[in-house]
Amino acid sequence: MRRIAGMLGKVMLSAALAAAFTVSAVAQQRGGVLNAVVNPEPPTLMLGLNQLSGVQMIGGKIYQGLLTYDRNLNPQPGLAKSWTMSSDGLTYTFKLQEGVKWHDGKPFTSADVVFTVTKFLQEVHSRARNNFSRVTAVDAPDASTVVFKLKEPFAPFLGSFEVSSAPMIPKHIYDGTDYKSNPANQTPVGTGPFKLAEWKKGAYIHLVRNDAYWKRGLPYLDGIYYHVIPDSASRAVALESGKVDLTSFSDIELFDVARFKGNANFEVTNQGYEFLGPLAWIEFNNRIKPMDDKRFRQAVMYALDRVFIRDRIWFGQAKVATGPVSSTTRFYEPGVNRYPTDLKKSEALLDEMGLAKDKDGVRVTVKLLGLPYGETWNRLNETIRQSLGKVGIKVVAESTDAAGWTQRLANWDFEMLVSYLTQYGDPALGVARTYISSNIKKGIPYTNTSGYSNAKVDELFAKAAVATKDGDRKNYYSEVQKILVDDVPLAWLVEINFPTIYNKKVRNVVTSAIGVNETFESVYIVK
Repeated sequence: MRRIAGMLGKVMLSAALAAAFTVSAVAQQRGGVLNAVVNPEPPTLMLGLNQLSGVQMIGGKIYQGLLTYDRNLNPQPGLAKSWTMSSDGLTYTFKLQEGVKWHDGKPFTSADVVFTVTKFLQEVHSRARNNFSRVTAVDAPDASTVVFKLKEPFAPFLGSFEVSSAPMIPKHIYDGTDYKSNPANQTPVGTGPFKLAEWKKGAYIHLVRNDAYWKRGLPYLDGIYYHVIPDSASRAVALESGKVDLTSFSDIELFDVARFKGNANFEVTNQGYEFLGPLAWIEFNNRIKPMDDKRFRQAVMYALDRVFIRDRIWFGQAKVATGPVSSTTRFYEPGVNRYPTDLKKSEALLDEMGLAKDKDGVRVTVKLLGLPYGETWNRLNETIRQSLGKVGIKVVAESTDAAGWTQRLANWDFEMLVSYLTQYGDPALGVARTYISSNIKKGIPYTNTSGYSNAKVDELFAKAAVATKDGDRKNYYSEVQKILVDDVPLAWLVEINFPTIYNKKVRNVVTSAIGVNETFESVYIVK
């Protein structure tokens, strides 16, 4: 994976690049409504407050970041049209697009950027708080210029401005309010090409074209309907019958993907997830017994058959994970200890802990909170239950909806929990947040919710983030991956290759490394 352009030395976006990024209207057809699936129904569309996949997908049409990223993770213009970096890597200057307005007609200015980064995201967005922790000042010398000053170099800084990482928030609506209870959370106001028209709970979310969008002639679509279809078989029927045109993530059962690949009416692609690098795991609450003992966590790893999970749960649309860093993320270290399925090793570790079997063969009972994302995840829960049961770990399955799952994760209200998280191309952006002690923040999801703490891990992640040489960063990340794989704060399962399936009449669906989370400003339907 290529280095994000401009991480070292001065970066200047040329006018030619900006022009190349602008979508030509030639051959595109204006009008039409796109019908897509969202599963599960998101708890909110306020992307700054919640980054569940459905929120990102729909919120990415309403909100925007300063940058987006091509498939090689090179930064591209978003609400920023150009940027420069000082030779010492401590000052970044962004020039904003002209004529941008919020959906309520108010102008988008540098004051909104300053508010978003220094106030809003610092309070409610764990990943953004980590990404911008090295920023000492954010200045707005004029309405179209923003200057970030860093206390130390941060090599992946330009990767911090994707829409879910740093969605721009309207200062005039949120400043001085309780962000989590602001009424605007129900009727989101962004700068994107689409606006919320109607949300019929349990049925659909309807977005309509923003006629005042700052890119002339865009978007092409009149609107988008995101249909809430809880049943996986019904989602497949809806796609096949033409009721919906687009599915993504886990919408279609993975055993059905081959069937759609063989249908001439559909395109199937695994592209568009490059920036995300999704990795699934079992999260242990490291604060409570027996999860506080790494021997138990290692025993779980040896008891799991992750090859079976790859082949029979994900039907080959995944890769067995070797540790905390995905193989598609920079500085992945393959030379870590491995955990092949080995029930004897698992039982020996549990014996060493003194967890003897009772008359029913049960050593300990633990609760597992499943991820409410459909049948694939339900089958994963059952596979985990059966696998751990073979070594005397009785698993009691728990379930909830998406909002409840997020709340329980944030409040550490679990024993074991199934999750997946995305990595954003660099360990400093999407991996460290899960393991560093400073990110143990109760009440905020997607932080170090497991409660794992290791001073050496903290030190290595800190050094890697500020190192300016790739060789140094690689050495730090290699060492930290080896430590984490030995400690097993989480049980890493598989790297997920989600399929996006869409009717061939729909064009420009995947145009960047964030895929279906993009604005869809250039999506059009052939009539």
